[in-house]
Amino acid sequence: MEVAPFARRPLQLARRRVDLVFIAFFLINVCFVTYVVDIEQLVIANPYHFVYPFWPPPAMVNMVHWWGRTFDPLLMARPVWWKMTIWMDALGFGPFYAVAIYAFIRGREWIRLPTIIWASVMMTNVAIIMSAEMGGPHATPHPAIVWAANLPWLLVPIAAIIRMARAEHPFSVAADVAALRRVGTAEEPEAAPLPAVQPAPAADPAH
Repeated sequence: MEVAPFARRPLQLARRRVDLVFIAFFLINVCFVTYVVDIEQLVIANPYHFVYPFWPPPAMVNMVHWWGRTFDPLLMARPVWWKMTIWMDALGFGPFYAVAIYAFIRGREWIRLPTIIWASVMMTNVAIIMSAEMGGPHATPHPAIVWAANLPWLLVPIAAIIRMARAEHPFSVAADVAALRRVGTAEEPEAAPLPAVQPAPAADPAH
């Protein structure tokens, strides 16, 4: 059995429990935030005068509008730049979340660079949004609550960059090549040598 000199052994998800946090975060985003909360802000231009769309459901639309009226005037104002961040979420982040869920569960290391890119753009968006929430023309009257609601979208990307930047191979470890070779030898034993053929005894000339 041939073993590459730099073989790696994937780590099961049970040994990467920190990745469960990222998987849960991606699931919440793809199942609720991106394609329910954010989509509402794309299909309803004016939250004060609209017809309920096919999606999201009316209960979800009402929930988003309650949050905006109570805590987040910027969400209700929906300036052009705000909607651009929503389009980025729907067209870019949403597909990333779906792929990242699979990659983090299965330990696919090609997700490393896309994760760093996603996290960098997400932190940039959140920094811009929170600056408008705190000091823009539609600043929130409840800054502590809005900070608490948005903080995970700042902290999780920071944690993701740290997670991916600390190691080139975040989901695997160097394999024990010598052990792999021993296993390969045990699995593929060499063929036993054929027994030597004994020469026949010479005939007795007296007979």
